[in-house]
Amino acid sequence: MTAEWSQWPRRHRRVVDVVVAILLCALATYASRFIDHGNGEGPVAVRAISPGVFALSAAASLALLWRREFPRAVLAITTACGIAIGALGFEVSVLTAGAAFVAMYSLGLWYPNARTAKLAPLVAGTALLIASLVHDFSPLLTGGRITLIAGDLLAGAFAEAGRNRRNYLAALHARAELAERTREEEARQRVGEERVRIARELHDIVAHHMALAHAQASTAAYLLRSQPDQAQEMLDELAGTTSAALRELKATVGLLREDDSDAPLEPTPGLAQLSELLTSFERTGLTLSLSITGVPRPLSPGADLTAYRIIQEALTNVAKHASTATATVRLVYSRLLLTISVSDDGGSGAVRGDQDSAAPGYGLIGMNERAVSVGGHLHAGPRPGGGFEVTTELPLEPPTTPDDEDATP
Repeated sequence: MTAEWSQWPRRHRRVVDVVVAILLCALATYASRFIDHGNGEGPVAVRAISPGVFALSAAASLALLWRREFPRAVLAITTACGIAIGALGFEVSVLTAGAAFVAMYSLGLWYPNARTAKLAPLVAGTALLIASLVHDFSPLLTGGRITLIAGDLLAGAFAEAGRNRRNYLAALHARAELAERTREEEARQRVGEERVRIARELHDIVAHHMALAHAQASTAAYLLRSQPDQAQEMLDELAGTTSAALRELKATVGLLREDDSDAPLEPTPGLAQLSELLTSFERTGLTLSLSITGVPRPLSPGADLTAYRIIQEALTNVAKHASTATATVRLVYSRLLLTISVSDDGGSGAVRGDQDSAAPGYGLIGMNERAVSVGGHLHAGPRPGGGFEVTTELPLEPPTTPDDEDATP
């Protein structure tokens, strides 16, 4: 109910303008009956209502009906009427010239030129003050003249406050419109980024386990006739590989479903599971060597997962594309960075992965995106002595003690 009443004046502006005009006309006409010479003894005479004052007040009040459309013209008319009242021998005050001060406020509030909106009311107020001095110069500071100065200042202050509030509301409205226009675009961008992240995670999981499964199945087929016992062991490992792939896929897809209470809650892989990762590749016949330099220090969860996935993808590319059976993994811990390099000793494809594939892949693209997402960077290219190498640098958490960076394992 209160909100509806607060909006009523805006919805019925013409009614408000008519009521204000009538009140100002009546107030100016009534105030003109009293004569005050400013001697502090109160009104010394009460005169009859002057038809001239009534006509001028009515004209000034009537002009206020167009104060929004023609603020400069209305200010000129109301100021002229106030000066004319003074010329008839009546005191010029905020009561007899009230329409002029309403016009000052309207000009300051609605006129588009800010300089004119501030200067014109000042000129009009000065003209009214001079008109009051011409009528009766002594004493200099009467109640009417003080109200003229105060009215001019108040009209300017209220106009400035109203202009600032209107500009503020316009800015809020523009910001809301901009947010509405860009909301759909931002939503599409967030959905696209999430799709890329999910696709990258699924690619790493599927590519790794499929490469292991392919290598194990090929080895089992080769050993089936000559060494059936070893072939059976390889087939058992193949079953374990496919089961692990299914578990990881279920866990990853389960994160996308909030109502999937059966999704397994397994820890996020990281460098703590690096030995298990290397063992799984060694079972396929790949010879691996691991070198760690510096004191191992913790990474953030995102960087830890990134390091694991980059090593996993690089070794998967070795198993898929390389004719070599040897690869080296190096971890170098410095004060602020962890440098990871995975290299092979030559071959047709090696760590270069999908660069040499017949169809383009996303292995190197995904590794680079992962490194950048945690504040690192990645480089992949041929080695000077032959082979291929993937190198990435990831940020480390700050050391717990100053001597950690100088210690060696």
